[in-house]
Amino acid sequence: MSATSYAASIIETALASEQPILRFGTFTLKSGRSSPYFFNFGLFNTGSLLLALASAFADAIVDAYPEIGSPSAGPDTPKVLFGPAYKGIPLVAAIASELARRGRDIGYSYNRKEKKDHGEGGSIVGAPLKGQKVLIVDDVITAGTAIREAHKIVEAEGGQTAGIVEALDREERGQGELSTVQEVEKELGVMVTSVVKMRDIVAWLKGKGKLDEMKAMEEYRAKWGSLQYNDTGLTTQAANLSSISASSLVASD
Repeated sequence: MSATSYAASIIETALASEQPILRFGTFTLKSGRSSPYFFNFGLFNTGSLLLALASAFADAIVDAYPEIGSPSAGPDTPKVLFGPAYKGIPLVAAIASELARRGRDIGYSYNRKEKKDHGEGGSIVGAPLKGQKVLIVDDVITAGTAIREAHKIVEAEGGQTAGIVEALDREERGQGELSTVQEVEKELGVMVTSVVKMRDIVAWLKGKGKLDEMKAMEEYRAKWGSLQYNDTGLTTQAANLSSISASSLVASD
């Protein structure tokens, strides 16, 4: 499945839900920036919504790692999914289940916030991380603090971070001209895969003729977008997304 398809799918789902998961307006982020949109992944809080999100994640993961969960998987292919507590716990379990449904069986684990000193003990629940190539799952990398902490947990358990997959890449500058995602990639030396990018949302708005929202997004991108995004503008992937017929993109206004 193309990235265009699963990006469009999750945008549609987010807009069509009873509690709009993706909203347009004016929102103050933790960074202090005033954003024209807000994607609240905590609202994927029913079985059907979680399944839709897990399916989109699985599509993105298989695109990035074609051999994942298969007998032919090479030594550098991730063998375990890791979901940082707490948001990552249901998400990583749902993604592993969806991959298994597709015949791609892979381990998953998550951490406890407080280390357990009885029973099986330790701070990790699920598949062992020691000696494994691990794919970390997250919703949005904002400042990168949480993902760096997840990386430290994986390494402390004897695993090796092989990659990161996130639901949304806001494609905003971090501390310098690079985006936070690009900074994380450079620092950790791994690839970050995204289900949806900001450019996908802009292209979706263009395809739906929502010009006011699109203008606000473009102005925000011009002010806060990473250097790479500002240089390249909308990619072919995003351009293709905008060409999807309105009839196939049903969303509630």
